[in-house]
Amino acid sequence: MANELEKQNAAAAAMEFVEDGMTIGLGTGSTAKYFVQMLAEEIADGLVVRCIETSEQTRRLAESLGVPLIPSEQIERIHLTVDGADEVDEHGFLIKGGGAALLREKIIANASDHMVVIADPSKQVERLGKFPLPVEVTPFGYTITAKKVYDALCSSGIDRPRVELRAQPGGRLVMTDGGNYILDCHCQRIPDAESLAARLSNVPGVVEHGLFIGIARTVIIGNEAGATVFEF
Repeated sequence: MANELEKQNAAAAAMEFVEDGMTIGLGTGSTAKYFVQMLAEEIADGLVVRCIETSEQTRRLAESLGVPLIPSEQIERIHLTVDGADEVDEHGFLIKGGGAALLREKIIANASDHMVVIADPSKQVERLGKFPLPVEVTPFGYTITAKKVYDALCSSGIDRPRVELRAQPGGRLVMTDGGNYILDCHCQRIPDAESLAARLSNVPGVVEHGLFIGIARTVIIGNEAGATVFEF
């Protein structure tokens, strides 16, 4: 219950960044869910905003709560995006993609004037890597791509990485909203996240990776009493 309260308090603090008339990117995951719910309450009370979702999961939630969504092709500007993270370090660098929505999350976050990350204290780390790094890859030639991803991890100083194709219980492969596979890269410790991000982006077959470098401007860590805000 404490963990859920921390998530709720982080989401509540993020509401302070919302202004009337904004176009807002809605993140995916257990913490972002609370933000969508709180935003819906304000909309019911008269707040006027337009939103774009980062996943089908978030789209269904937003529609069920009456949050107005607009198609991506109609967007000229995204003022604010609020999303969660699987890990966040002291530089505001993130690992995202535990919910398999990293591609859409990064597209929306990178296009936003301001990205706010909301998380509970368990997501704070000194160095990224304990959480498996998701890498989204095309199904065609994915075994070739996986080997190249492994080489990129090793070249970035990661000791004995392990690359696994993400599957659901029962063995069915996880498919992203874009119809791609997810490679979960077990690194334990990433010595240089910026270098690894660049190497992964250069691998043919990699659609996107879960390292969000220099994208988050604000990180909010919820606690039982409230929240702490970090600016980058």
